[in-house]
Amino acid sequence: MAQVKSADSSLFLRKATGLVRSWSVFDAFVYAFFSINLVTLGLYSFSQMYYFEGGLLPTLFVSGAFMIFEIIVYASLISVMPRAGGDYVWQSRILGGGIGFVLAVTGWWFILWLWVPLYSDMLRQLFFTPLLGIVGLRGAALWFAQQPIAHFVTVLIMCGLVTFFIAMGMKWYSRFQKICFWISVAGILTVLALLLFGNNQSFQSGLEREAVAMFGAQPGVYEATLKAGEEAGAIAPLMGGGMVAIFLAMGYITFFNMWPNWGATLYGEVRGATDFKRNFWGMAWALIVTTLLGAVFFLLIEKTMTWKWFMAANGAWWNYAWGYTDVVPPLPVWPYPAMLAGYMVNSRVFQFILVLAMSAWWFGWSGTVFLSSTRVIFAAAFDRLLPEKVAEVEPRTRTPIYALLLMVIPSIVIGALFAFDIFNFKSLTLCSTLVIAVMFLGTMVAAILLPFIKKDLYEASPIAKYKVLGIPLISVAGVIFGAFLLFLLYQWIIDPNELYGIGYRNTSSMIYMGAMYLLALLLYVGFKAYRRRQGININKIYDEIPVE
Repeated sequence: MAQVKSADSSLFLRKATGLVRSWSVFDAFVYAFFSINLVTLGLYSFSQMYYFEGGLLPTLFVSGAFMIFEIIVYASLISVMPRAGGDYVWQSRILGGGIGFVLAVTGWWFILWLWVPLYSDMLRQLFFTPLLGIVGLRGAALWFAQQPIAHFVTVLIMCGLVTFFIAMGMKWYSRFQKICFWISVAGILTVLALLLFGNNQSFQSGLEREAVAMFGAQPGVYEATLKAGEEAGAIAPLMGGGMVAIFLAMGYITFFNMWPNWGATLYGEVRGATDFKRNFWGMAWALIVTTLLGAVFFLLIEKTMTWKWFMAANGAWWNYAWGYTDVVPPLPVWPYPAMLAGYMVNSRVFQFILVLAMSAWWFGWSGTVFLSSTRVIFAAAFDRLLPEKVAEVEPRTRTPIYALLLMVIPSIVIGALFAFDIFNFKSLTLCSTLVIAVMFLGTMVAAILLPFIKKDLYEASPIAKYKVLGIPLISVAGVIFGAFLLFLLYQWIIDPNELYGIGYRNTSSMIYMGAMYLLALLLYVGFKAYRRRQGININKIYDEIPVE
């Protein structure tokens, strides 16, 4: 199997990155599994889709089918160039340095700051609020659930935790995420069993008992929630809706399932990364298992809670959380299914252990907000497009600490703007997906062109043998998923049905995204000019594959 080597390592900052291949393919699978996280991103996304008319179950499967082509592209590119930085490296070497830098830096660095308040919101809603309610601290639970200052406090807690997790190094982090993986599996199986063997009567009884006791809900909370959800416009069906409605809903569900490739920037630290099949199945199984789990979850919610009630509860909550009403919903916290399922067991100890076990989904996933991005920042610095300090690696843990800080510090600022809704920041949620999708589209174009403009590199790679009717498989998959991304971008930006709120009508959204791209462009132009004065030709660096 051909190995890709740099023709001139002297062009780069040093002769070796300093990163080590400390992850196995299983570690990469676990990372992908947590990246398309059913309990965090999944439940968070599904709950916000209460106003869509497309059936969420068929939407889940149809969108998942498109993600297979994304996986083919990324598994292929990893096997050709398994380097830290992933999209940045591929785009800059195939499409050109300027395009690669602007797209990857914006999509993997700047826009990920906006993910921090989303990660922290999930932490407070599925960890702090239910646990505090279970132990009898109603006031603290409601404070975490409802107050903007609590959201910002959670941003600070989250940034501290994640910085610690990542700073410990890839070897330690792999052990941590595997522990979280097995605990989370035990937790989700328990929740599914509760929903399977429970019934609507036991659920209503448990909800009435615990919601009143824990959060001060008024008696009759089940029926009141149905009414509040109807007033909020909750209509999302489990099935049906027609194909047009299903495709319109995919623009939102991809906030959850478009990320089996999230670890692509880390494959410079994964052993056996040139094996296309292992790369493919590592990501594919993460997608398949998560999709099937999601489907089972949906059906069991319908069986025990009823889908109508669940989406009504979501609609009532988000109608309040987004500021469409100042009336607190009958269930005054986010309707977290694991917490609700636990209500069917009249034991606070059991409920506490269950929610704690399910929180492993968040803790195992939390590092994804910074970890992948640090490798893109590192790779750009290694190419001399950022200060040399940013490419330094802590000798003991092999962690690019300064690249990590470039994620953490701005994230705290963005977290404050989001938590307090300054400059309408809460409306920017899906911008975090749109900008990444633009970056993914750049990678699709690079994948399509790779066999033709980097022919020698392609022919020497393990993927050269995979073709469809004589056309390289990577190009075919790139066209299909690229077309899907163009459809999503049209829905988000033009938004003809006004479903997403981040298109051209949202001035804050347009300004924010435009500012991020402009900042990336200025960095590229500025550092290229600076290196030219130092006698370094950045274009020559982009002609070479980075060293390992």
